[in-house]
Amino acid sequence: MTQAKPRFRTLEEYATLDPSELPKGHYELVDGEIVELPTESDLNLLIATFLTVILAQQIPYYLIRRGTEIFVTSRSVTSRYPDLLVLSEEGFAALEGASRSAVTREMPPPQLVVEIVSPGEPGRDNYDRDYIEKPEEYAARGIGEFWRVDPGRSVVTVLRLENGTYQSRDFRGSDRIVSRTFSNLQLTAEQILKAGR
Repeated sequence: MTQAKPRFRTLEEYATLDPSELPKGHYELVDGEIVELPTESDLNLLIATFLTVILAQQIPYYLIRRGTEIFVTSRSVTSRYPDLLVLSEEGFAALEGASRSAVTREMPPPQLVVEIVSPGEPGRDNYDRDYIEKPEEYAARGIGEFWRVDPGRSVVTVLRLENGTYQSRDFRGSDRIVSRTFSNLQLTAEQILKAGR
């Protein structure tokens, strides 16, 4: 007998779950339902680790998070697990002592969210999630900067929130990444896409 997946009507209902009640593995809450996501490629994991090390040279390590969930403002009951996020000091204070590593809608938004794109073509779930849904959700949540790292297309896109919508700029090859959050960063698109190798 298969067990029916629970459906959540609100993020608040989902947020009351004890961490032990959540599934193991890689998932997100989409439209009220827990959806299993494909496992990350080794390159994606290397890129996330590389960026963690680089950003930790710029800011206190405790502001950098991997595996922290964020509740987004969306038409549906949705939460995301970005590959990497950077909290503000206020965001860190709001999360301190929580039983679950989740940035709820009442907390300050992260300063930066990084998503490393999995392969997919327009119209496919992976592509639509990373190129359409997440930018809309992160902009509505008020996240000032969003980096979309796409190894398959050899591009790093920095999306900067201006007047409620993202303005994007693509970086390729030896282009130096321009970031409002990390203005002193000396990093090229190629370094990110090759995980510093």
